[in-house]
Amino acid sequence: MVAKPKRRRFTAKYKRRILEQADACTKPGEVSALLRREGLYSSHLSSWRQARELGELAALEPKKRGPKPKTDPRDKKIAELEKQLAKERARRERAEALVEVQKKLASMLEELGKDEEP
Repeated sequence: MVAKPKRRRFTAKYKRRILEQADACTKPGEVSALLRREGLYSSHLSSWRQARELGELAALEPKKRGPKPKTDPRDKKIAELEKQLAKERARRERAEALVEVQKKLASMLEELGKDEEP
């Protein structure tokens, strides 16, 4: 009986290494030579590039094991306050810009009033 061939599996590290080598290829035919040397198809390269763009290759990295560190409730409050501060700063900047526009408009109307008076 003939043994069933096993599907090849590539690690994220291997995929990144091949993608880096393929990206470094500048001359015509270098990518083809790389694929032949590694025994890969161009479809492997294109699907790995797409996964890299979507950020999926980073997701394949081994993750730190063990319990997650306890979060400090003060960190949540700090993040909330920083978000609120950023909103207030943006609001203040919009208000300052509006005041500047009003000043310019007032000076333009004043100039128009001076021009119309004989």
